[in-house]
Amino acid sequence: MEETIKAPWLSSYGEVKFHIDYPEGSLAEVVLNTADKYPSQTALSCMGTRINYRKFKQKILETAKAYQNLGLKPGDKVTICMPNLPQTVYSLYALNYIGVIASFIHPLSAVSEISFYLNEVGSKTVLTLDSFYNKFLDVQKFVKIDKIILTGAAEELGLVKKTAYKLIKGKKDRDFTAEDNVVFWEDLFKSVKTSKPATPYFMDKNAPAVILFSGGTTGVTKGILLSSLNFNALALQTGVMCNKPIQGKKMLAAMPCFHGFGLGVCIHSMMVWGGESILVPKFNVKDYALLIKKNKPNYIAGVPTLYEALTRTNYLDGVKLDFLMGVFSGGDSLPVELKKKFDKYLKDHDATIRIREGYGTTECVTASCLTPYNKEKEASIGLPYPDTYYKICKVGTTDEVPYGEEGEICLSGPTVMLGYYNNPTETANTLKTHADGRVWLHTGDLGTMDEEGFIFFKQRIKRMIITNGYNVYPSQIENVLDGHESVQLSCVIGVKDEYKMQRIKAFITLKPGFEPTKELKAEILNYCRAHISKYALPTDIEFREELPKTLVGKVAYTVLEKEEAEKQAQAKQA
Repeated sequence: MEETIKAPWLSSYGEVKFHIDYPEGSLAEVVLNTADKYPSQTALSCMGTRINYRKFKQKILETAKAYQNLGLKPGDKVTICMPNLPQTVYSLYALNYIGVIASFIHPLSAVSEISFYLNEVGSKTVLTLDSFYNKFLDVQKFVKIDKIILTGAAEELGLVKKTAYKLIKGKKDRDFTAEDNVVFWEDLFKSVKTSKPATPYFMDKNAPAVILFSGGTTGVTKGILLSSLNFNALALQTGVMCNKPIQGKKMLAAMPCFHGFGLGVCIHSMMVWGGESILVPKFNVKDYALLIKKNKPNYIAGVPTLYEALTRTNYLDGVKLDFLMGVFSGGDSLPVELKKKFDKYLKDHDATIRIREGYGTTECVTASCLTPYNKEKEASIGLPYPDTYYKICKVGTTDEVPYGEEGEICLSGPTVMLGYYNNPTETANTLKTHADGRVWLHTGDLGTMDEEGFIFFKQRIKRMIITNGYNVYPSQIENVLDGHESVQLSCVIGVKDEYKMQRIKAFITLKPGFEPTKELKAEILNYCRAHISKYALPTDIEFREELPKTLVGKVAYTVLEKEEAEKQAQAKQA
C-alpha cells in the first residue's frame, strides 16, 4: 500500500513507495512558514556570522520592499550574478515574494556570456558584487541595464566583519565612479526605511519562479524555466531520501547558487526543512576542509572532483568525520574507483556512512535519483525520488526497452521544468507526452534499468565515440584508467580519424609521486589492453598537470575536443 507523507515534516524513509503532499504555496511562502516554526534556529551562516530564522524572515521582507520600491513588477526578471552570500538568498525569496523571476548566472562568466544571458531572458536589473562592476560596464556596451545593484561581500555579515573587509579590500572594490543606473545595496535599504511593507504577490505554484542556465559541457546554453513547485517538490523529496531529519542539521553549501544542485539542495531544501546552510562564497579545497573541521556539518554535497581533491589533501588528517550523516555526489558521473577510494577515506576518518551518488539534470532542478541509504549497486546511480518515474527508451523514440537494455534515460515527475525559456522547439524536443499521457523529460543520457528499478548511467548520447563502427563510451574507459595506481583523474575523447571516423585519446593527471614518462605511458596502455576491448583502446595518452573544468567543477571534455580539432586544422594547413 502506498504511504502518503504530510510534508514537510516526517521521521524516516522506509521500504515503500512514498507519495508526498506538496505545498500549494510559492518558494517564499513555504520558507517564511518554516521561519515562523523555528524562529530561534540558525538558517544561514557565512564566514562566522549566524542568522536565525527570525532575522532571516525579516531580511527577506525588507529586501522584498526594497526591490518593489525600485519599480519591479510581477513577471519582471532580475539577474543574480553572485556567489553564495546572504544577499543572494534574501534576494531569491524576496523576488519570489513580489512575483519577480530570479535568473541566476555565474559571476565569473565572460562579458559575452553575461550579455547573452541578459538578452535571452530580457532582464533589465542585476544584482552583483561591487568587485565585478567594471565587467558590467563592458556588458552595457552590448545590452541595456536599467539598474545595477552593487553589494560588498561582507555587506550582511555584521559591522565588525564589514569594517574589517572594507579596510582590506573596500578601497579596491569601490575604486570607481558609479554611473547613474547604479544602486548600492546599503542605500537600497536606507531609502525604504519608512516605506510600507512590500505587497505580496500570489504566485501560483506552477508559475515561472527561477531561470537557471544549462550548459558547461554540451550544446547551446538554454534558459531553464522552473516553478515554485519544482523547487518545493525537490526539497521535500530530498528530505525523504536523506532518511534522517534535516531540521536543525547543517549543510555545507559550497555548490554555487547558479547551479541547481547548489540552489535546490544545499540552500532551498535546507530552508524548507528548518536546517542550516553554511554558505561558502568561494571554494578552494583547503578552506573547504577547514570548514568541515570547524563547523562539523551533517551533510556535504559536491561534484566528483571535489571528493577527489579531498583525498589528496592533508587538512583533514586525524579529524574524525563521525558527525557526517550524508555525503552526496552529483553534477557528474562518479567513477567507480573514486567511490571506492572515498568510501575508504570516510571509513578511515571514523564516518559511519558511505558516499551516495545521485543523478539529475537542471531540467528537473537537480537530483531526481539517488543511491538508497541501505543498499547500493556498483556503478548504479540509485532509485528514483518519490513521485518520480524513470523509464529507458529506445533513442529517438518514446518506446520503452526491456530491463537491462540500453537506451535514453527519461523521467517524469513534479520537478520537471516548465520548459526552455523562449525556445519552443528545444522544449518540444525535450519534453514529450508518451502514450501513458505523462510528460516525460528526455535527458539525452544513455542508461539502463535493472529488475529492481536501479538506474545505471552510461553517459551523454552526444558524447558517444564511434570508431570502426563500434560504439565506445568514454566513461567506461575512464573508469578503467582511474583504477591504475598512478592515475588521479582521466578524460577520454574521440579525435577525428580518416579511417576509423574517430580514434580514442586519453588525457591523464597523475597522482603525487608519479612522473609523466614514456615508460609510464607504455605501462598504462598495457594495463588498458588487459581491461578494455581492442576496438576501444586509447591510441594515445597525453599527460596534463590539470584537466580543464567547467564553472561547476566538471571535467570540460569539450575544451579538449576543441583543442584537438584546432591542432588537426593547423596540421592540415602546414
